[in-house]
Amino acid sequence: MKSLQQRIPFYLVYSRIVSAGLFVLLCFIDFPQRDIVIVALMLAGIVSDFFDGVLARKWGVSSEKLRIWDSNAYQIFWLSAIACIFYLNATFLKSNYVAIVWVIGLEALTYLVSYVRFKKPIATHSIMAKIWTASLLFFLIDLSLNHDSSWFYWICIGLGILSRLEILLIIVSLKKWTTDVPSLLDVSKINRNIPIKKNKWFNS
Repeated sequence: MKSLQQRIPFYLVYSRIVSAGLFVLLCFIDFPQRDIVIVALMLAGIVSDFFDGVLARKWGVSSEKLRIWDSNAYQIFWLSAIACIFYLNATFLKSNYVAIVWVIGLEALTYLVSYVRFKKPIATHSIMAKIWTASLLFFLIDLSLNHDSSWFYWICIGLGILSRLEILLIIVSLKKWTTDVPSLLDVSKINRNIPIKKNKWFNS
């Protein structure tokens, strides 16, 4: 049973990689319910992203390896979803690409800095980043179903920039590579090896 408990969180992570492949396929397969399927895949990804961590912490099998896989799958999943939706809504992208490029550029910068400093990918799982993920989901659902977006788009862009800047500051401020950093305010305690308060639902 213990072995199964160790595997289930990884299976949930792997499911998002499979979904990423489905997003790519959906770019080239047209059928009446395609937009609904895309939204369903995003919602399933959010659920799996939530429960892989919750179950791993509940069963005591959370590990650095799982957190790294989770972060990588997170990036692959969302990049594929965004690429698919933008491909199918090219007109919207052409009118709003500047702000989107800023968010993507900051995302790439955080990973570059993490690899330069620690030779490892990001796995901070900050609360701000999770809030941004929620705004990203609402924006992509809005764009998928309506082929346009206004308020959800700008909220997503604002939170995206703020959350990427916070992650960048976290990486620069940390003395050693660390997973599950709730916010920039916790970095000083982590650097001094002082236990920090973590939410049982969002941090291990």
